[in-house]
Order: sequence, then C-alpha cells, then structure tokens
Amino acid sequence: MPGGGNRCGLQPISLLQALATIILAVAAAAAAAWPALIAGTSSSTSRVAAANGTCQSRVAPFGYACEEHTVTTEDGYILSLQRIPSGRGETAAGGGGGGKVPVLLQHGLMMDGVTWLMNSPNESLGYILADNGYDVWIANSRGTVYSRHHTSLVSSDSVIYDGIIFIVKIICANYQHCLDENVIIKWDIMWFHVIFFIAYWNWSWDELSSKDLSAVVQYVYSQAGQQKMHYVGHSLGTLIALAALSDQQQQIGMLRSAGLLSPIAFLDKMSSPLARAAADVFLAEALYWLGLSEFDPTGEYVHSLVTDICKQPGIDCYNLMSAFTGDNCCLDNSSVQVFLAHEPQATATKNMIHLAQMIRGGTIAKYDYGNAGDNREHYGQATPPAYDVTAIPGDFPLFLSYGGRDSLSDVQDVSRLLRALGQSHSRDGDKLTVQYLADYAHADFVMARNAGERVYAPLMAFFKLQEK
Repeated sequence: MPGGGNRCGLQPISLLQALATIILAVAAAAAAAWPALIAGTSSSTSRVAAANGTCQSRVAPFGYACEEHTVTTEDGYILSLQRIPSGRGETAAGGGGGGKVPVLLQHGLMMDGVTWLMNSPNESLGYILADNGYDVWIANSRGTVYSRHHTSLVSSDSVIYDGIIFIVKIICANYQHCLDENVIIKWDIMWFHVIFFIAYWNWSWDELSSKDLSAVVQYVYSQAGQQKMHYVGHSLGTLIALAALSDQQQQIGMLRSAGLLSPIAFLDKMSSPLARAAADVFLAEALYWLGLSEFDPTGEYVHSLVTDICKQPGIDCYNLMSAFTGDNCCLDNSSVQVFLAHEPQATATKNMIHLAQMIRGGTIAKYDYGNAGDNREHYGQATPPAYDVTAIPGDFPLFLSYGGRDSLSDVQDVSRLLRALGQSHSRDGDKLTVQYLADYAHADFVMARNAGERVYAPLMAFFKLQEK
C-alpha cells in the first residue's frame, strides 16, 4: 500500500502524546464492555440512585402526595416531571392542585429535580411551597437520570467507548480478520448506535430554553387548568428562563413571575478557578473532539482531566464543591449526603462548550459553531445571535437573589445583568426585586439550612404581591 500503510487500509495518525494516552485509556477501559454493545445493554443508566423515581424516593416518605408525569419535547426528548399537588397530610382536591397557583421549579447545571428536595421539609423549597398552598411542579432537563429517554435516539454512553475498543482491536489485524462477517456485523451495529448516541447529546442550553422549558411550561399550564404559574430557577435554570423570556415572548403569557436564584447570564467575570481553568484549556472541546458527546462528571475520563486541572498552580480542589461554587456558608452534612446520592448529573459536552464560550467571550449568545459557514447554516448569519435581556417586558415581575461568595454567579456579572434589566425594569416598582446575601455562595440557595427564612420567605412574599 502507498507509504507502507497497514493491511487494514488505515494510515497512522500523529497525535499529541497526552491525547493519545487518553484515547488508549478509554479503549482499554472499554474492552470488557464490548459484549454489552451487541446485547443492547447500557452501563451508564445502571447508576440510577433511586430506582423508584423522585416521588417514591424523596417525596412520599415525608407524607406528601406526589405524581410522576412525562412530557415529550418537539424534538423527541421525554422529560420526567414531578408534581406535589398538596401540603403534607393534606388531601389534594379533585386529585390535583385544586385550583391552586402552580409553581414550576427548574434545576441548574449537572443537577436534577432533587435540587429542590435535598433538605428536610422545613428547609427545602419544594416542600415549603406545597405546605404554603402552591401546586408544585419539578422539572428534570434532558440527559438527567430520569429524563434520558427519547422517541428514537439512545442516550447510552457505553456504546462510544465500546466502539473505540472495537476500532483498536481491528487496527493492524490481518486483512482477512477485517473482512470477517461477525466483525463487519459488529462494525455496523457500533456505528448505528454511535450515530444515534451522538445525535441524542447534540444540544446545549439553547435547546433547554427553546425546547425543554417551552414544552414543560405548556404542559403545566394545561394540567393546571390554564392557570399562570410562577417560575423558580437556580443557576442554569435562570439562564434558560432569561433566554426564553427575551426570545420567546409567547411563554410570558403562561407565567406570573420568575424567581432567579444565583442568576447566570454574563459569565466573563466568573471567579470559580475550576470552571475558568476548564474554559481556558478548552476542556469540553477536547472531550468533544475525542468523541465524548456526553459530559458525565462522575465518569473516569472527565474525572481524570479535572484532576489534571486541579494540579495547576493556584487551583485548590481539596474541597471540590467550594472550588467550583464558592465558599458556601450554611450547608449541613445531611443535605450534602443527599446531594452525593443523587448528583451530579450528566449533561451534553456541547452544553459545556457553550458555557465555556460565554466565559471566554462575555456575551449571552446562541451556540457558536466555530466558523461563519456553519453559523450561517444554523442562524443565517456569520456569528451567533445574541439574547437581548433588555427585550424582557418591563411589566414582567422578576425576583433575583445572589450571593457575595458565589464564584459561578459572580457579583460583577450579576451587576451587569441588573444594569441590562434596569433598562426595562424600574427598581422603584414591584416588578424587579433584588436580594443580596453577602455570605451565600452558589449551593447555599438550594441547600442551606437557613434558606427557608433568608431566601424562600422573601420569594413567596414576592409571589403573593404578584397574585393580587
């Protein structure tokens, strides 16, 4: 063969030594799992923390009624949704919310709906709202443990690893082996799965806003008898709301207000050393280039790369949560244990790339495909369109709560967001309420033992004001 190529017709490729090492490590780790590909089994979904679902594992044991729902997005993702229609010990009128005002809770990045249920009933927002007479709905974004189904695609991460080891096995094998009928069948099955796996994870927070949030809001609105709902988001849950409110005005007609806890919008001042270092070294882009479309923070490959980042000068990952979120003031061991049992959740590597683009670029814009041609194909212009938060109507009520120790929702970035919102919302009226907690960091807003009195009570007072 030309150039002395191997007998399988594969030409040798020169790679950076570090990336080659990662590829070989991935391949070696997958060797034992290859039979699972042919059998059609999935290794990643077996790590479900609570096999019976959120209602049975986190809500019913505390004496609350709870319903499991699903909603299918227009692009085929089947999302899990929990409803707490009544308070503890209360009988839900009519088998539902009984005319109560609905509240939709949306979790943040690499979390799921358990975000709102990690503390005791007296300390967790999901329970508190139900006990205060609200019809509570808890969303779970695509890719999280209970929202991994699709009408036609597969979410299993094992097939890509199994595919890599299969490729490694046939490299440099004799020509006859490359044409072996069983090998060809395995090759075809592998690429069938890989194509559908990559398609499943081909999304960023653009789709969480335009597809997931849109479908869930419409579903809750219908189920609640076309009652307008309050919305509460944490972290990434605030970003997808801001994007939807500025870009999809039809959503506003189904919402009463939005509570934004640890708001994420502009990210270029983000002070989290771990998140910033990951963006600066193009960690997510490297994983995507390696074929890892699913970003699983509990996986050994992501863990290995994060460990390398933690070795960089000036980055202390001794307390990994603090290194990522900031120095949380008020967490206790019980909530941390619940967190460790259920979180963190997987997301799309493309989603992580999108967030890294925001950290490096300082804008709120749609996903950048990296070249003018691809951007024109998706957006009709050479650069990604920006989300204009000043387009959010000035009469739409917003509640923002942020912390002085939060290294993901940095004070400087929130101040920039508030200046932008100030162009449409007056701070003197009741349509924009801002709360600043100097000692709070990112996780405190959903896990702090005192969040009930410090955050949730003012939030519910804001709700009541908008219900008059």
